[in-house]
Amino acid sequence: MDVNDKTAEAHKKRVKYGYMMALFCAILWAIWYIPGTYIWDFDVIGDFLVIAGDKVGDDAGTIVAAMLITALNAAFVIFSYIIWNFFLGTAKFSEMKRSIKEMRACTKYYFLGAICGGPIAILGSFLAMGYVGGAFAAVAALAYPVIGTLLSRVWLGQKISHRAIAGILIILIGSITIFGIGMIADMRDPLVPDSVIIGYIGGIMALCGWGIEGAIAAKGIDVSEPDVAITLRFAMENIIWWAIALPVLFLMSFPVWEYAWKMISDPIILLTLVMLGLTFGFCYVAWYKAFPLIGVGRGQGIGSLYGIFSVIFLILFFGVTAAIGDGLDRQISLVAGAILCTVGTLIMFTEKTENVESLRETGEGTEEEVP
Repeated sequence: MDVNDKTAEAHKKRVKYGYMMALFCAILWAIWYIPGTYIWDFDVIGDFLVIAGDKVGDDAGTIVAAMLITALNAAFVIFSYIIWNFFLGTAKFSEMKRSIKEMRACTKYYFLGAICGGPIAILGSFLAMGYVGGAFAAVAALAYPVIGTLLSRVWLGQKISHRAIAGILIILIGSITIFGIGMIADMRDPLVPDSVIIGYIGGIMALCGWGIEGAIAAKGIDVSEPDVAITLRFAMENIIWWAIALPVLFLMSFPVWEYAWKMISDPIILLTLVMLGLTFGFCYVAWYKAFPLIGVGRGQGIGSLYGIFSVIFLILFFGVTAAIGDGLDRQISLVAGAILCTVGTLIMFTEKTENVESLRETGEGTEEEVP
C-alpha cells in the first residue's frame, strides 16, 4: 500500500467517524425531547406558571417558566462536561485556560454560539414543547441544516454539492409541511388558543438558532479542540442565564431562585434534569466533533435525523395524541414533514466520501483540505 492509498484509507476512516458522531448526536438529541416534554407536567412548574401568569399574564408567564427550565438545562449540561473533562484528563483544563488567555479571539465565537444556542434555539425549543408539543418541537427545527449549510458556504467557504442542494430543497419542503399545514390546522381549530403561535415562533427560533450556531461553532473549532469549545460555549450560556437573565427576573419579583431550588430538591425532577443534561450535553459533544470531520452542512444534515427518532421515541413514551396532539391534519403534517426532512437528510448522508475530501475553497479558487 503506497502513500496515496494510506491517505485515502485514513480519509475514509475520518469521514466514517464524522458520520458516526453526527448519527450519535441525532440519537441523543431525540432522547432529550423525552425529559424535555415530561418536565412541563410537574406540579412545581404548574405552580410557577400560576405565579408568573398572575404577574404578567399566562403567555408571558410561560415564557418565563421556559427561561427557568432552559437555565437549569444549561446548568446540568455544564455539570456533565465538568465530569467529562475530568475523565479526559487535566490536559483538557489546561487547554481551556490556554483558549481563554492566549486565544481571546476564539472566545467571541463561544459567546455568540451561546447566545444563538441558548436564549434563541434551546429556549425556542422549550417554548415549542410547552405550547405545541414535544413532537412538533422536535421536527420544527429540522430545517436548521439549510441555514447552517448556507452560512458555512458564505462565511466559511465550505462547498455545497449538487446532492446536498437536492437534500436541502427536500428538507425545505418538509419544513413548510410541518409549519404551514400544522399552523393552518391549529388556527382553524376553535379549541386551540391563539397563544399557540408562540410555540410556532419558538420552533422558528430553534431552527434559526441552531443553524447559525453550527456555522459559528466551526469558526471556534478552527482555533480550539471540540471538547474545550463545547465546554466554554455552555459555560458562557450559564453566565447569560445565571448572572444576567435570572437575576433580572428576580428583580422583577419572579421567584426564580425559590422554584429553581424546589425543582433541584425534588428527586424525580432532579433525575429529569440529570437526563436533560446528559443527553443534551453529549449530543452537543458529538455534534461539535462531527463539524471538523465532515463539515457544518453534513454534520447538521445527519444530526437532523433526530427528528424522526424523536417522533418515534415520544410516541412510544407518551402515545400518539400526547406526543403529536389532537387533529388528523396536524398529525399528518408532522409525520409527513418529518419523513420529507429525513429523506432530504439521507440524500446528503449517502454522498460518497470522495466528495467530502475537501470541504473548503480558498480565495484563489483552489481547495483547502480539512486537517
